[in-house]
Amino acid sequence: MSSSEKTPAKGLATRLAHMGRYPKEFHGFVNPPVVHASTVLFPDTKTMLSGAQTYHYARRGNPTTNALEDAVAELEGAHGAHLAPSGLGAVSLALLSAVSSGDHLLVTDSVYGPTRNLAEKMLKRMGVEVDYYDPTIGAGIAELFKPNTRAVMTEAPGSLTFEMQDLPAIVEAAHARDALVVMDNTWATPVYFDAIGHGVDLSVQAGTKYLVGHSDAMLGTVAASERAWERLDETYGALGMHVAPDDVYLGLRGLRTLKVRLERHMESGLEIARWLEGRPEVSRVRHPGLESDPGHALWARDFTGASGLFAFDFTDDVTFEQSCAFLDALELFGLGYSWGGFESLAIPVRLKGARTATPVPGNASIRLHIGLEDTADIRADLEAGFAALRG
Repeated sequence: MSSSEKTPAKGLATRLAHMGRYPKEFHGFVNPPVVHASTVLFPDTKTMLSGAQTYHYARRGNPTTNALEDAVAELEGAHGAHLAPSGLGAVSLALLSAVSSGDHLLVTDSVYGPTRNLAEKMLKRMGVEVDYYDPTIGAGIAELFKPNTRAVMTEAPGSLTFEMQDLPAIVEAAHARDALVVMDNTWATPVYFDAIGHGVDLSVQAGTKYLVGHSDAMLGTVAASERAWERLDETYGALGMHVAPDDVYLGLRGLRTLKVRLERHMESGLEIARWLEGRPEVSRVRHPGLESDPGHALWARDFTGASGLFAFDFTDDVTFEQSCAFLDALELFGLGYSWGGFESLAIPVRLKGARTATPVPGNASIRLHIGLEDTADIRADLEAGFAALRG
């Protein structure tokens, strides 16, 4: 078949609606079955000992988990993907497949707090040397590599402070030294940042957030490039990670509407971020999609969109106690540590002890997740918070 006769490439929304689905294999039903199982039976001893049967024990997968793994691998453009019971579980799976005792790991200073805790409490105890670097270092990261550096942990934008990273420069420096690049890509998801296509070896998502999208399940995913797949698959099997089929089903359900939900989160998030830029109580809005943000050029170069998560800093005269009064006055925004669901959420940002390689911002700060509510109602709720702060 000539190139002009090939089937046209399908759009992302179309692919999301159809990936990880096999109706012909399941009597025509649109969604794959939710398989609850542990034991898998074999027809005879020969089959059991040969390993030729598709499924051997449910810990290593079933039709439900395989459907989501196949879909994530397709969405990420990856060689393969595995699931974990949480976002932190996915980070753990990725890092444990990337480093061993005696190795050196570079971690962005703006990394997700529980990832830092994993590095400090677990990886160091296992003999992994960990150093933190300025998230804005770019190509300068080459100077931090050691002979035993085996991996670089990235996250863009950074957790709580939303710094962008020059990921192509970091990938180039790492691959020149045969090191793997691990990325927490939960904020943008593969919809808005093609991590594997940009050279990332292990792309992590806290599927709890935008993939599930409804605040009702815990889930993590790790997608691997070809060079990282064998170790990831080996580590996944050794750790015995398994996600409950009902949670996997909720991930599959959320996948179908991921693009349309993200479009709304992005549109509403940018509208509220721009509105906050004009508030007298606000000194800075931390959102790389804003032209005023220091990381905007990198975001515009490498990313195709933004999610609904960002932060803003109050002016110098606002105390932490006043920022708490702002939060306590909110009714539409829930006070909760997750994000990515249909509802708006807010938390105070406390960075003391959360940075070691870069200065900690001094102003009181709030992280917002803009949900799917009407933006007029979101603004009104924030107005009530500002009124309480002034009071």
